[in-house]
Amino acid sequence: MILSKTGIRHKEDLVPPANGVDVGIIKIGDGRVMSVTTDPFYFDPVFGYEDSAWFAYHILASDLLTSGANPDYMTVDLNLPLSMTDEEISRMWNAFTEEAARFGTSIITGHTARYAGTSFPMIGGITAMGFIGEDEYVTSAMARPGDKVVLTKTPAIEAAALLTRLFPGTIKAKLGDELFSYGVDLFRKLTTVHESLVCKRFGLRTRVTAMHDVTEGGLLGALFEIADSSGNGIRIHEDSIKVDDYVKRVCSIFSIDPLMAISEGALLITVKPDHAEDLVSSLKANGIDANVIGEMTADPSERIIVGREKRTIGPPQKDPFWTAVEFGISEDWK
Repeated sequence: MILSKTGIRHKEDLVPPANGVDVGIIKIGDGRVMSVTTDPFYFDPVFGYEDSAWFAYHILASDLLTSGANPDYMTVDLNLPLSMTDEEISRMWNAFTEEAARFGTSIITGHTARYAGTSFPMIGGITAMGFIGEDEYVTSAMARPGDKVVLTKTPAIEAAALLTRLFPGTIKAKLGDELFSYGVDLFRKLTTVHESLVCKRFGLRTRVTAMHDVTEGGLLGALFEIADSSGNGIRIHEDSIKVDDYVKRVCSIFSIDPLMAISEGALLITVKPDHAEDLVSSLKANGIDANVIGEMTADPSERIIVGREKRTIGPPQKDPFWTAVEFGISEDWK
């Protein structure tokens, strides 16, 4: 309904909208392209003003850097609730722009106003843009048969981090103070900026062939998208998927499958097979957990997880995170 109607195509449109592809790519001349991505300005005060603004920036920067382009520019549209005070707006904006300055982002234009009928967490939109060589960018559609599949961090990292912030009393009571503190700290790991920069230094196209961040639909959804957008099959080895122990415990509390839950902060990378272990070593040397979890195959009908039982990798379903939130609220968990 939406994807089939996107205006007209220009000859400069190298990567138009496509399922499972995080960015659009526009040719701008002299061997350069502009990578572009758009998402809501996601901001929820329950996560803390500074942390939530940090997250809003990194959602966009993470998407853009899956192409290899740095987040050079952003446009920001703020449609703020009437209840938001000047002090609250200032706290949010200071934290957002501090992070932008840290990564060299210029906020080049935008719009700001308070409106009736708007509410957290979707309070506007952000478009991020960056520039890179025409022969340097990557997209999830560039994965090739034989490439190894690398996963950073852990499935369901975002689900666990957000549920910890949303239901702190419950998590603390069930898991104890020490584990609760670990869960609170997970929030600042909900970015793939750092691993994308490692991949960029490691070598895009020459070694790394594709990157895709794991968001709505979790790991299974992201695996399907990278296979579907590239027209390939994918074979994943269940025993190679390392789910963080804390994440596993939180998912158990809410009865959700960690492989299907929202996972901003985890990055899928495809890499030429001879370079896979070196990439994992480079990521770990930069403090980023990573494992080879499988490989791309030439048969598009083969999209499976091999383990105790064979599991088909299909299109993303409703993310269980939202069901978990509804359950926690219905149980009056604090």
